[in-house]
Amino acid sequence: MVDASAFIPSAVKSQAGTTPSANSGVTMNTASDAGTLASNFTTFLTLLTTQLKNQNPLEPLDTNQFTSQLVQFAGVEQQMKMNTQMASLISIEQSAQSTAAMAYLGATATVDGSSTKLASGKAQWTFTSDKPATGSISIADSTGNLAYSGTFTLNAGQQNFAWDGKGNNGTQWPDGNYKMTISAKDTGGNAVAVSTTVKGTVDSVDLTSTPPTLSIGGSNFTVDKIKNVVRPGL
Repeated sequence: MVDASAFIPSAVKSQAGTTPSANSGVTMNTASDAGTLASNFTTFLTLLTTQLKNQNPLEPLDTNQFTSQLVQFAGVEQQMKMNTQMASLISIEQSAQSTAAMAYLGATATVDGSSTKLASGKAQWTFTSDKPATGSISIADSTGNLAYSGTFTLNAGQQNFAWDGKGNNGTQWPDGNYKMTISAKDTGGNAVAVSTTVKGTVDSVDLTSTPPTLSIGGSNFTVDKIKNVVRPGL
């Protein structure tokens, strides 16, 4: 009988022998195994054929066991190739996200959000109401201090709200980041959903986060929050 172990590469030697056992399996623990997997697969086929031809008639080999090992070996090979391809796709996607985010730098963008920057006594929000309502609007600074509050009639649809930076007592608040909160109710006293957007220049792009974030008015936003973009100079 041929000693088939002489034909077995190290990556598959634990899988097959002259008399394979029911517990034999594939063992691949290093990255170098991946590079030799294809050649080992061919060698394994040769080994299988050789052993079947030279088996001991009194102790025949279990062909079902060999077939099972063959299927497992092929499955491992396909899985390793798939993992490599997935890693490549993820790398390409991350590069594309970074490139897309960099294109927004310096542009004026409108994004979902409630915080914007007061600059030279001017700040503006855009909000959308589902229906006509009465809204209580509050504006607070970055530390949570209430700067302004008021009650207004809201129309259905999109509308702008401009603030000159003055509090209810007439005090001028310093430039910085301010957040608007709106609580609205219809004539029946039912709550009305109101969404807010803000507009500002994309000051910087953080490529270290996944996905990349854009800094607009002192707040960070992902690209999917952008509603509208105007190129610099327009």
